Amino acid sequence: MEENIKPLNPIALDLGPIEVHWYGIIIGTGLALALWMAMRESERRNLQKEIFADLMLWAIPIAIISARIYYVIFEWHYYKDHLSQIPQIWEGGIAIHGALIGSVITTYIFTKRKGVSFWKLADIAAPSIILGQAIGRWGNFMNQEAHGGEVTRAFLENLHLPQFIINQMYINGTYYHPTFLYESLWDFAGVILLLALRKVNLRRGESFLTYVIWYSIGRFFVEGMRTDSLMLTEYLRMAQMISIFLVVFAIVLIIFRRKTGLADKHYLDPSNN
Repeated sequence: MEENIKPLNPIALDLGPIEVHWYGIIIGTGLALALWMAMRESERRNLQKEIFADLMLWAIPIAIISARIYYVIFEWHYYKDHLSQIPQIWEGGIAIHGALIGSVITTYIFTKRKGVSFWKLADIAAPSIILGQAIGRWGNFMNQEAHGGEVTRAFLENLHLPQFIINQMYINGTYYHPTFLYESLWDFAGVILLLALRKVNLRRGESFLTYVIWYSIGRFFVEGMRTDSLMLTEYLRMAQMISIFLVVFAIVLIIFRRKTGLADKHYLDPSNN
């Protein structure tokens, strides 16, 4: 049976010299939906909806560059001898934590220049960010990458997964954990949580910091299953260490901002700053 299983074609359109990959289409779809959600909410929060379109013009390219830099740093043992491959991002090799670091720095500078609250913009964007991540993981699915360790077909069938997912997890004669799916479902749950928290009217900044905590907890456990992790040492996975740090940092920051009065404003407050 397994011999007849063929993976899904990662190429959506073959236009001769140009190949359009499903990965790019899925990532682009996630970004478009994330932008649409943020623009709608920004209008409700008395901000110009174009502010997120303007931000994306800077944040997307910087996020890609920072994601690549992050990856290269932790794979320097390879790239130090292959310097010409560093710009070859189309060959793979980017890290979501690098993209997030670049995006946060870009957003902070952007809000300072625009004269709007960083925390207000971050809170509005939080559900959009994790929505984009939830959708983007399906690009990994199409490429048969970012999977976990070996499992049996019976294990996958017991998860009651659709056949197309089970078959796509059959790679070079072996079935693997669909860790893309685990993280995607966790992220979709995060979207629901963050949208629900808007009604709670948390203090400003706490929706974004809740996103940081939620995503980091899920990523910690999913990363432990993956086989392609960036390693800090022989046994320590970089993404897990970053996730632990971010959870602690976000919790401490919430407490600090409340005690010092930096979080006196709330999400639904009408002011722009």
